[in-house]
Amino acid sequence: MVDTNTSRTDIRHRAPTRLFAHSAAALVLTASFCVPAVHSAATTGDRVVLEPPEPTGPHAVGRTDVHVVDPSRGHPWVEGVQERDLMVGLWYPAEEDSGAEPAPYVSPSIADTLVSALYGSGVPRGAVDLEASTANALADAPVAGDTEDLPVLLYSPGFGESRFTGAANLEELASHGYVVVAMDHPYESTAVDLPDGRVLRQSYPDRETPTYREAVSVRTEDTLFVLDALTGGSLLPPPLAEAADTATVGMFGHSAGGLTTAEAMLEDDRIAAGANLDGSIAYHVDDEAWAEVTTRGVDRPFAYFGAGLSGADLPHHSRNHQDLSLFRSASTGPFHEVYMADGEHRSYIDDQWALPALQAEHGLSGRSWGKRLEGIGPIGAAASIAAQRAHLRAFFDAHLRGTEEPLLDGPSEEYPELEFIG
Repeated sequence: MVDTNTSRTDIRHRAPTRLFAHSAAALVLTASFCVPAVHSAATTGDRVVLEPPEPTGPHAVGRTDVHVVDPSRGHPWVEGVQERDLMVGLWYPAEEDSGAEPAPYVSPSIADTLVSALYGSGVPRGAVDLEASTANALADAPVAGDTEDLPVLLYSPGFGESRFTGAANLEELASHGYVVVAMDHPYESTAVDLPDGRVLRQSYPDRETPTYREAVSVRTEDTLFVLDALTGGSLLPPPLAEAADTATVGMFGHSAGGLTTAEAMLEDDRIAAGANLDGSIAYHVDDEAWAEVTTRGVDRPFAYFGAGLSGADLPHHSRNHQDLSLFRSASTGPFHEVYMADGEHRSYIDDQWALPALQAEHGLSGRSWGKRLEGIGPIGAAASIAAQRAHLRAFFDAHLRGTEEPLLDGPSEEYPELEFIG
């Protein structure tokens, strides 16, 4: 562990609804994020070992965690909290043959949550071996020696979610030469494990629009604080700090994390490009409770990934939803919009590969389980993941690296799962 103190930051590196409406199911659904495509533990024949789909890039992936403390603020939902503790996960290109072991898929407290929630979803007890579950990323692996000027991507998860549960896309981007900085948002995330043994658990008061508005404000402050630490040189441990280009920063997020991305871009022009994975651009669409960014838009490149149906069973893209239409019309930078008709809101997180794998392994059924499957729609996991990975990578490559990306120009025969919304 390395302690670094600045005027605003205490950094501790350690070795290894479309919006708010969706949070009611978040705890249970978190349980199903982390089921592997193939593995069964040999000891019983039915315990699955969790492992995300392999990333496709030329680099192995490393992962390490950073504890960030903002002494200037507490939290509006938790009385007596004087400092803001944040946990940040770093995914990055790593040396493949360093001897580093795979990182745990999730933290211990998230794992405990999964055990209880899986059972509540109709999954048999003992169906998943959480202790053996790993990421593809290697814990605290050395940074790949042939890398330099790596662009940085911030990531904000959905409301009530964890930084760990977007691993399929986080590992993919890191394998293609990005440093991905994934944030938890304590007291909103299911559970956040701190290095000193404390666990910060969910503590939001209700699911009403004012609470969601406050949550996005707190998330935006989290983002700008992490961005200050990143560009100020205190966030990344050496030699990752030497390999990263902290002047070239993008951001993306799922659901509430997508709105957080847009709001943060409105506040800080250090974020050069942003992407929203199926999050509404409003606090409450039916009540027209718009965020500031809804009607102001952004002036830099932005990508919107929609999926499935929402509202009055309308396809979730800017042709049908007022918040998205207002935001796209107001935005003046390049805009890339695609739509996954056969997917759903949770297709853009690890539910997409986890739920079908769990279904195949255990033949689950019942009303509760059926509702879980509705969260990803009928799309095939492999096709969905390949398409979203390709578009997300192409967008950031084009706008952070300046490469030519024909995938952004129009409909794609290679990835028909994502409809181009012109």
